[in-house]
Amino acid sequence: MKLVRKDLEKDNAGQVTLIPEEPEDMWHTYNLLQVGDSLRASTIRKVQTESATGSVGSSRIRTTLTLCVEAIDFDSQACQLRVKGTNIQENEYVKMGAYHTIELEPNRQFTLAKKQWDSVVLERIEQACDPAWSADVAAVVMQEGLAHVCLVTPSMTLTRAKVEVNIPRKRKGNCSQHDRALERFYEQVVQAIQRHINFEVVKCVLVASPGFVREQFCDYMFQQAVKTDNKLLLENRSKFLQVHSSSGHKYALKEALCDPAVASRLSNTKAAGEVKALDDFYKMLQHEPDRAFYGLKHVEKANEAMAIDTLLISDELFRHQDVATRARYVKLVDSVRENMGTVRIFSSLHVSGEQLGQLTGVAAILRFPVAELSDQEDESSSEED
Repeated sequence: MKLVRKDLEKDNAGQVTLIPEEPEDMWHTYNLLQVGDSLRASTIRKVQTESATGSVGSSRIRTTLTLCVEAIDFDSQACQLRVKGTNIQENEYVKMGAYHTIELEPNRQFTLAKKQWDSVVLERIEQACDPAWSADVAAVVMQEGLAHVCLVTPSMTLTRAKVEVNIPRKRKGNCSQHDRALERFYEQVVQAIQRHINFEVVKCVLVASPGFVREQFCDYMFQQAVKTDNKLLLENRSKFLQVHSSSGHKYALKEALCDPAVASRLSNTKAAGEVKALDDFYKMLQHEPDRAFYGLKHVEKANEAMAIDTLLISDELFRHQDVATRARYVKLVDSVRENMGTVRIFSSLHVSGEQLGQLTGVAAILRFPVAELSDQEDESSSEED
């Protein structure tokens, strides 16, 4: 993302002009937009024209509109963003108050104005414009007959290909059908890797599976690469890292990212930091439940006691339509930071973010046990009984 201009006043009202440069920047833009904001961008509008003879025709005209945002639609797979709203500035083609939908695209400038730019939104812009945040990881999560080829960007886990091949069982004395199907499966996975992974950007490709599937697949892939003189795979052989996972489903990617060998390799990526924080939270919940809380009320109470060491919060919560509710989450984040705590904002499109979403989207690892909250919990549950 490229920041063209930033005009903020003392009360944090103002506007920023940005140019999204990559598909992931559309995800950042989606998180910046809120209902009630003002968005200015160029768009194409169908306009009816009447000639001197009275005949009516229509033409498509590119014009710049300023909309008051009413609805935001994001397609995570195509990374497309549509913003619907009413026109709030004079325009020769579009009447004031008329509805229009702007489709924001990479490499097309837009200006976003807000009555209040809070700390979370400003941090999002900082991250989006920082090139160090674009460290990328690819992953192939597989089992016999099923594979998912994913891209793990700093903000989302995108499934780029799903390969499914029916593998017959080995029969006594005759394994040829099984072997042929397995070879066909491996070949399709190799093709998916070549089609969807950009080795110029990707630093590491995780190959995760139960058993020996990953070793057999990698042996097959590089044997074929040598036979066909596939320079792309041979030159990037060092980027492939084999790790264990319990299955070939997308959710098993979290286990692969937890592997210590992977964590050290990906130590500079946001994805690894999120996975480690969530893993630490689950361990704490298991061994010292008085130091691991989730749910907004409990986390706020822990924050009042200045007990939060690490706050885990989903970016989904900052897209809440109710201004007061959103402000409550922003206040919690600011307060934890003021108390020298660490804040990790999870992407709801990451595997780890999806898991945090199942825990209400907000959780905290505490510096010290806060037993009173656990006692209150027990009392309230016994009263319900």
